[in-house]
Amino acid sequence: MAGTHSGAGKTTITLGLMAALTARGHTVAPFKVGPDFIDPGHHSRVTGRASRNLDGWMLSQAYNLDLFARQAGGADIAVVEGVMGLFDGYDGRSEAGSTAQMAKWLDLPVVLVVGARAMARSAAALVQGFERFDRGVSYAGVLFNHLGSDRHLDYLKDAMDGHVHMPVLGGVLRDETIAIPERHLGLVTRDDHDMTDADRIRLAGLVERRLDLDALLEGLPEIDLQGRPSRPVPMGKPAGVRIGVARDAAFCFYYPDNLELLAAAGAQLVYFSPLADNRLPEGLDGLYFGGGYPELHASDLADNRPLRQEIRQLSRKNMPIYGECGGFMYLCREMGDTHGDVFPMTGCLPFGTRMLDRLKALGYREIAQTQPSVLGPAGQIMRGHEFHYSTIADGAGGVSGVYRVTDRAGMETPAEGFAAGQTLGSYVHLHFGSCPPAARYFVDACRQWRDKTKSKGLNDETQ
Repeated sequence: MAGTHSGAGKTTITLGLMAALTARGHTVAPFKVGPDFIDPGHHSRVTGRASRNLDGWMLSQAYNLDLFARQAGGADIAVVEGVMGLFDGYDGRSEAGSTAQMAKWLDLPVVLVVGARAMARSAAALVQGFERFDRGVSYAGVLFNHLGSDRHLDYLKDAMDGHVHMPVLGGVLRDETIAIPERHLGLVTRDDHDMTDADRIRLAGLVERRLDLDALLEGLPEIDLQGRPSRPVPMGKPAGVRIGVARDAAFCFYYPDNLELLAAAGAQLVYFSPLADNRLPEGLDGLYFGGGYPELHASDLADNRPLRQEIRQLSRKNMPIYGECGGFMYLCREMGDTHGDVFPMTGCLPFGTRMLDRLKALGYREIAQTQPSVLGPAGQIMRGHEFHYSTIADGAGGVSGVYRVTDRAGMETPAEGFAAGQTLGSYVHLHFGSCPPAARYFVDACRQWRDKTKSKGLNDETQ
């Protein structure tokens, strides 16, 4: 499902479609095109199945095809929410990273969602342009959003007649009460938006009333997953490694693939909450702090002094610790808000961060390691995404940067990937699917630290 623009409207309709299909008894496999963490969380809440990110820039075509085949297996229908507009992606010259590219890779038809507020006959010209722009894209139909009335939809149907080939599947009236709330990084997360059973019923009812779901289903092709490549995730030898993963309202941005690849490399993932737990789980050999909204919980994170001190002590003992974006901010010495208040964090990295009232960085990033780290050797290439409103407040002097970073245009950006011992932090959300050895390397680093620590403990006991 792709739109002529990005925004909460398309996501709300996607969730309604997933809810309606689920209510009809279908098993839905949800997907999201692009690097977004938030929409997949809402998908999972509605369908009861993990939603996965498909991405034509961060991930290879083979990886995307393989992931789709594995995740869609056992489902009755796959629903893929697009990113931005249908043809928007890596740059203005190619389809790389776009929903259109992914639709062609997966051989799936597109439901085009058109924001039709204050639009009449010109909507036909717009839709006709989409049909003609790339003949390789097929369409299941068009759905109009933000309509003023049923008469508005009739007017648009008349305009389409004789000018476009795709069927009009329906139209959704303007209704702010069905929108999911937003904040500075986009929609609120599933942890902060309590989607009740009543909400799901309401979303499903919206689609049943406003979309010709029967016509859509009748026009969809059968997908032969047997004929598509699907390799199981390679399972490594059990490493006996326990990696603590921070997971709560402050740290909730993780690609499921990253966690799956760590587990496949032999790690046991042990979840904990820096907000609620005043000590780490027993017997950990490494720590992983994902992104999220630590700035919204800075006071509570600061108040949890015992956990902050325990993490700092383990960092000084060279335990492998990895943090990205919000997790990176937590690993720093302090975090400042836009009002001038400063909150102590773990201090694993000896500098602070500060929230801004404007967007600091947004876009795809390619990482080349200039030095070895807990994620891999020098020269290793990884890809990811950066999106944040904070900045390093007082410089990272004395801490080595181990990443050379380029954006999607190939332009170099400021040095990134700050390492102190075996603690590594960065604003970049890396997708381990772009470089699966990174997960194995991190697990190996944790295993080596565990073995070295145990060996030292035994030696100390015998002295």
